[in-house]
Amino acid sequence: MFPIRDHNPSGRRPFVVYALIAANVLAYIYYTASYASPRALAYFYDAYAIVPAEIIHGYGFETLFTSLFIHGGLMHLGGNMLFLWIFGDNLEEEMGHLPFLLFYLLSGFGAGLIHVMSAPGSMVPTVGASGAIAGVMGGYLLMFPRARVDILLILIVYFRIFTIPAFVMLGVWLAMQFFGGLGSDPNQGGVAYWAHAGGFAVGLILCLPLWLRRGGPAFWDRTHGTPPHPESAYEYSASRIPKLPRKKRNPGPWGK
Repeated sequence: MFPIRDHNPSGRRPFVVYALIAANVLAYIYYTASYASPRALAYFYDAYAIVPAEIIHGYGFETLFTSLFIHGGLMHLGGNMLFLWIFGDNLEEEMGHLPFLLFYLLSGFGAGLIHVMSAPGSMVPTVGASGAIAGVMGGYLLMFPRARVDILLILIVYFRIFTIPAFVMLGVWLAMQFFGGLGSDPNQGGVAYWAHAGGFAVGLILCLPLWLRRGGPAFWDRTHGTPPHPESAYEYSASRIPKLPRKKRNPGPWGK
């Protein structure tokens, strides 16, 4: 189950979102082409990924930045960029281009530090923009909880697209990270659950001043207070092609 789009169009082009996606894709092409052998690629990850034990001992802090542009494979990259594409444009519109970029990086740094604190003795390299994008998701939850999100559900051979409120989708995702963190040992590697949950919390907190300036709960009413009428002829359905009202034909002089 994963999101494929939201029903929350933005009024300006999200140039920073475009640039971040391009930077991540170009970085992936560069290091997978330049470090073709598994051994060389492992050396690259050791040099530019977060290694918690190194940061605890006072060096490697630059990896809190470089790791945000490194991914472990195409699925890792594609999933992160999809989430950034869906949830990033609306925050960039509300914040402005440069403030959104700063917000993204601070969320990533915060997520990286929380991962280090959760596994201080780990020598396992950790990569990915997931922590920064989790911050975007946390900010989106605060700013647009009532926005509708289309979810693709795949169960072996069955699949269906359905629409749920953003607070449901993001709340379920956050719960999965929290309980995943409780059930795993971050020192052993794998999914960095606490980086995801921590980045989410950092992004939500960083968005609080903006949300309050916009009016707090009143901002929700101005953005997504009233959903479209369910009987509207133009109502969008995620699982079928929308039906438009049929025009009446002019019978003409012969009644046909």
